[in-house]
Amino acid sequence: MDETNFRDYALSAPTYEQISEECAVISDTLTDAVSGSEAIAAVAVWDALRRRLSTWSSLVYIRFHQDTQNEGFKQAREYCDQLQPKLTNLAVAMKRQLLESPFRNALVEHFGKHVFDLWQCDIASFDPVIEDDLVAQSRLEAEYTELLAAENFAFQGEIHTLSEMAKFSEHRDREVRHEANQLRWGWFSENQDEFDKLFDRLVRLRQRMAEKLGYENFIPLAYQLMQRIDYEQSDVEKFRAEVREHVVPLTVEIRRRQANSLGIDPLMAWDEGLHDPAGNPRPQGDHDWMIERAQEMFAEIGGGMDDFFAQMCARNLMDLKSRKGKAGGGFCDLLPDFGMPFIYANFNGTKSDLETFTHEMGHAFQVFSSLHQPLIDYYWPTTEACEIHSMSLEYLTWPHMELFFGDEAERFRQLHLTQSLLFLPYGVAVDHFQHLVYAEPHCTPDDRAALWQEMERTYLPTLQWGDLAHPASGRRWQMQLHVFGSPFYYIDYTLALTCALQLWVRASEDSAAALAIYGELCRRGGEAPFNELVTSAGLTSPFEEGCLAGAVEYAKRRLGK
Repeated sequence: MDETNFRDYALSAPTYEQISEECAVISDTLTDAVSGSEAIAAVAVWDALRRRLSTWSSLVYIRFHQDTQNEGFKQAREYCDQLQPKLTNLAVAMKRQLLESPFRNALVEHFGKHVFDLWQCDIASFDPVIEDDLVAQSRLEAEYTELLAAENFAFQGEIHTLSEMAKFSEHRDREVRHEANQLRWGWFSENQDEFDKLFDRLVRLRQRMAEKLGYENFIPLAYQLMQRIDYEQSDVEKFRAEVREHVVPLTVEIRRRQANSLGIDPLMAWDEGLHDPAGNPRPQGDHDWMIERAQEMFAEIGGGMDDFFAQMCARNLMDLKSRKGKAGGGFCDLLPDFGMPFIYANFNGTKSDLETFTHEMGHAFQVFSSLHQPLIDYYWPTTEACEIHSMSLEYLTWPHMELFFGDEAERFRQLHLTQSLLFLPYGVAVDHFQHLVYAEPHCTPDDRAALWQEMERTYLPTLQWGDLAHPASGRRWQMQLHVFGSPFYYIDYTLALTCALQLWVRASEDSAAALAIYGELCRRGGEAPFNELVTSAGLTSPFEEGCLAGAVEYAKRRLGK
């Protein structure tokens, strides 16, 4: 493993000609193989190439997000975007050859059947005919990222990024909350046409790609791109029904109690972020202080998390502070050839800093734990399973929240649970909206706004926008990064949260046992599809009837509802 500090990481950009030549040699080796062992050795060489390319592209992606205004980083991202479809073409050709290999049985025995199912999804979701479309899609997604990162807001005597403005949504002063929301949504309103046109171009582009690949619309293509092997659209629809039945009524009661607690009637959109008239709990220190407390927390948890986090700190593999020009959001990425992940966030001084940190650390620890897997395909599971590790760590760290919140730790735990339950309907609303949008790809922007308003009535029935005209027009989704850049991803958070809540219930009964289950799930990485990973941990699949009932009832008792 390379011990270089992240600040000093530098990789030369590959060329298509160079990678094409390397793939041709590997392909010839596979063709000439006379035994399963020779085919396996050829796959190992190919996997090393893929790890090298993945390290380079991840580094480009991270650097661009760290400073979207850096021309060198932008040019590197644009080059990566242009090259990526060609590299995908080379990879898909190799996967086709492996699926047709005379030594496929030996390869399956060595690497497992699951990777062949993953490769089949990749083959079904790509053809060289869409190469230019993929480049155009990346360009549009980057345009959205840059648009959001570039804006700064003068408020309360300071300049704030869009990420930092979110903290005012939980300010104790109602006028401040209202004014902050007016300012933030006012900017979206000023740029409404740009957002509408940008998304319209993305929807039509994705529809065009789907048609070129023989699909009726983008939905089945998206499921192939997401490598959803052991469930389908009808299963997702069943899960959304579970949320409507078991969670939406509870959120109505939560909002009613919140309004009573705050002494506000009616509760408006700009009030929803504040849950206690005393103010929401906040970490009791700044970024550096939180990192020190995190070191204490992981030392108490053990299980390898302490040594792992020490490496993350020593090698500067975290970028958590918000700043001008930095892209919003949070993520974890892997640098395979360096043997370490990288986590990214935008701290704003609220309790979400701690939630985002533990969330991304859950991703990071999982992929670090999976590096023993024989193929890069198994380092990460599919994304809905990935989110189990992140969301579960948010809950498994509960016993250590006193380190960050002192005597307000229990208030944090109550609010964290409350907001998790409130998130479930919003998460499935985003997914339902995307299914409706891509089923009717030629809708107008106003039609899409009407679809979102239908989602709010169905899943968020207490929401009242008042004089916030832009979100009231049905365009709240324009602030959701995933809608533009990661279509159909958002349901994964809710599927994973359903599993994480089950693991939280177990942890309340036996913390050590829950941590052991978690550690084993992390080590398995992506060696199996979603449902198999879930059941292997003794959890109920989100696609089974009643999957939410038990955890929701336990949560009600925990919240005293």
